[in-house]
Amino acid sequence: MLRRLWLYSASILFLGIALPAAAQQVLTWEQVRERFEKNNPTLLAGELNVRESKANEITADLRPNPSLTINADQIDPFPGGPPHGPFAYFLPWASITYLHERQHKRELRLQSAEQATAIATSTQADLERSLLFDVRGAFVQALQAKAVLDVSKQNLTYYDKVLEVSNERFKAGDIAQVDFDRLELQRVQYEADLQTAEVNLRTAKIQLLTLLNDRTPVEQIDVTGPFDFAEQLLPLEEARKVAVDTRPDLRAALQSVEKSNTDHKLAVANGSTDPTFGFDFGRNPPIDAYFGFSVNIPLRLFDKNQGEKLRTQLDIDRNQRLLDATRAQVFNDVDSAYATLNSTLILLRPYRSKYLQEAVRVRDTISFSYQHGGASLLDFLNAENDYRTVQLNYVNLLGSYLMAASQLNLAVGREVIP
Repeated sequence: MLRRLWLYSASILFLGIALPAAAQQVLTWEQVRERFEKNNPTLLAGELNVRESKANEITADLRPNPSLTINADQIDPFPGGPPHGPFAYFLPWASITYLHERQHKRELRLQSAEQATAIATSTQADLERSLLFDVRGAFVQALQAKAVLDVSKQNLTYYDKVLEVSNERFKAGDIAQVDFDRLELQRVQYEADLQTAEVNLRTAKIQLLTLLNDRTPVEQIDVTGPFDFAEQLLPLEEARKVAVDTRPDLRAALQSVEKSNTDHKLAVANGSTDPTFGFDFGRNPPIDAYFGFSVNIPLRLFDKNQGEKLRTQLDIDRNQRLLDATRAQVFNDVDSAYATLNSTLILLRPYRSKYLQEAVRVRDTISFSYQHGGASLLDFLNAENDYRTVQLNYVNLLGSYLMAASQLNLAVGREVIP
């Protein structure tokens, strides 16, 4: 019994240790994007809207149904009068009528419905563009929080080693109690950095899982990807050209102008008269049978479609103004994002080429001098703080660069900076 209980406890302990590590998922940006496109409820709802618009094309393409009329007339079942049977004057006849739509009404309705579907498709692409920026932002924040967490751990580990050496010096009487206490108090700042980085990483993962509509526990998911910057930047004019060719909201605005022109043509066509053609046949005793034709033409003494014609004409001008506004907004988005990205690059370049190496060199030199009595405690603490500040600033600037790159991708309409 004791042996079985020991085996059971050992199995539980093994599962508790091994399963979380094995179940952790490390997602790249491509995997995150694939899950977003597959699971995000807002994006899926937008796709249903496109399908609904596609279904409206079926209704728009329907032809008028013919009408069938069957009639039996002059039935006399009552007695009296000349001697004849009750159905002697029974006059059966049938008529088929069909409304003929002129001025290509059905074709224009279908064209308008197809253009509405195209607008819905472009609007869906624009929705995906906006949501993808949010997902990319959460992904970058997670990468940035991981980088800050690594820097915080490295700083705390390095400082703990300094405290060990300082403790030995304190025991040997090489430094005073107050100096050692000041060194220990400084450790609180590094612990605070570590805790803040852990909270930020967890928050970024929660936001990312929310956008992916994923209920995976935060502890079982991680992200990975390049956390660096590219030296070169595509020319501004090229970014503008790509944006004009790619932005789905600009394409939707252009399609709205085209649809408003089609709707105006349809309003003019709806003002035309549609004749109804008829064919009838029947039996009229003593004549054996007969047939005939008819045409019913409505007299449009008053054109009740004038308001719709005017409205659709005004709608053309309105959509043209919206197109101009959207085009101006596209250039504004590209120029603003480009300026932000270029400014971040200007700040990042000297960090990589000079500041990071200088911060390490100054910290190591002052630390060595302090441990051997060649530098004061204040110099050592200032060097440590400068190194910490430079490292964190560099990581945060990398995060700002990746967010600015994502903003430029959003402004352009596709990924021009991976």
